[in-house]
Amino acid sequence: MADGQERTAEEREAARRERDRRRTGIFNAPDEALPPIVRRAPTDPPATVEHDVVANEFGDDHGDHDDWDAGYSDEAPETERPSGTRRVSRLQPDAVGGRPRAARDRPQRPQRRAPTASRRRPVAGQRERKHTWLGRGVVLLVLVLAAVLAWFVIKLYQPFGTSPHGRVTVVIPAHSGAHQVGDLLARDGVVPSGFFFELRATLSGERGKLRSGTYELQQGMSYSAVLTKLTTAPPAAQTSSLTIAEGHTRQYVNALLRKQGIKGSYLAATRRSPLLSPQAYGAPRSVSTLEGFLFPDTFRLVDPIKISSLVDDQLRDFKQRFAGVNLSYARSKHLTAYDVLKIASMIEAEAAAPRDRPLIASVIYNRLADGMMLQFDSTTRYATGNFTGALTVSQLHSPSPYNTHTHLGLPPTPIDSPGLAAIQAAAHPAQTNYLYFFTKPCNAGASVYTSSYSRFLYLLAVDRRTHC
Repeated sequence: MADGQERTAEEREAARRERDRRRTGIFNAPDEALPPIVRRAPTDPPATVEHDVVANEFGDDHGDHDDWDAGYSDEAPETERPSGTRRVSRLQPDAVGGRPRAARDRPQRPQRRAPTASRRRPVAGQRERKHTWLGRGVVLLVLVLAAVLAWFVIKLYQPFGTSPHGRVTVVIPAHSGAHQVGDLLARDGVVPSGFFFELRATLSGERGKLRSGTYELQQGMSYSAVLTKLTTAPPAAQTSSLTIAEGHTRQYVNALLRKQGIKGSYLAATRRSPLLSPQAYGAPRSVSTLEGFLFPDTFRLVDPIKISSLVDDQLRDFKQRFAGVNLSYARSKHLTAYDVLKIASMIEAEAAAPRDRPLIASVIYNRLADGMMLQFDSTTRYATGNFTGALTVSQLHSPSPYNTHTHLGLPPTPIDSPGLAAIQAAAHPAQTNYLYFFTKPCNAGASVYTSSYSRFLYLLAVDRRTHC
């Protein structure tokens, strides 16, 4: 407005369109496309106009500006902006690329990808601590293995020696291997370990050189000393033979051993043993002795004779012999192995001759089947302790459960030590109908059998035993 008057409506509309054009960035449009008021001039616009354009580019447009309109009117062409020049805000989007020019021209930094859990690497301190603990574990394992190896060598070779003491008689059975010999020596305390003895014998090449026999050793000996003893032929041991006859009781054998000067108590040694349990043969738990299992035989024992060695040999002998007895017939009559031993002990006490054993067994089986009392004097003698004299009336009426004159069935336990022949007869009795028998005192070895009680009384009267 060179004349200072207000602009007309046409001028104001032209100014508004110019502002819109500048906002949309069409500075390079040809002059024919622009309104007459904004035709480009060949000269640069004054500084005041440039300041106003910059201000409008940042949105400083709050209505009509007289200064701006005056600089671009037809009456003042010198205020037009030169062609091809414009200012662009660094926040204004560029026509190419879709982002501000300043952001586009600035060098782009490479984006760092966020590390994932699988790509994380331990830091140097963690790796060092891990390697330290691993190294300590290896060192500890090596120390433990070294300690175990040292202990093993000390146990095997005993470099610090041993302390032998006492005296032990060891019997090495024939055909015994190093394992059996080691267990035997360890059980008697000669060596501390049967395993290390066997290993030492193997490493020294003496495993197959061990001899059988009787050796006098000490407890706590070294492995090398024992191997030296056992690979050398033992001296002949002084032994004695001891015979236990069939049909003797524990009390009788105990008295016999005392008469022979053998130390110890046979009664105490035959109450129980780890080698044999009577319950394994059907005996009730109330049975507290080994009566009936002490097999009678001739035994060769190392001097001085030990009662424990005698009892062990008797029990081993019994287990070996009794294992070969067929008990099928006895079991068919509902009898146990322990019942067979009871019958065998009565047979052993009553038989006057070998031929009597199966016949006496048939009498016992027949009486048990008929529900009769056995009425054997031998059981009453065991109950009363009278083994030699005539039984009295009071003894025949003894209340003892062993008295078969007053109690039905078999006695509670065997009454002596039966031999193999009596055991076989008890398991396989003769097939008879005999219920009674007696042995003729005037004719040794002769016995009379009958199935009739009256016949029994008659034969007993004819025998005239009173004058014998």
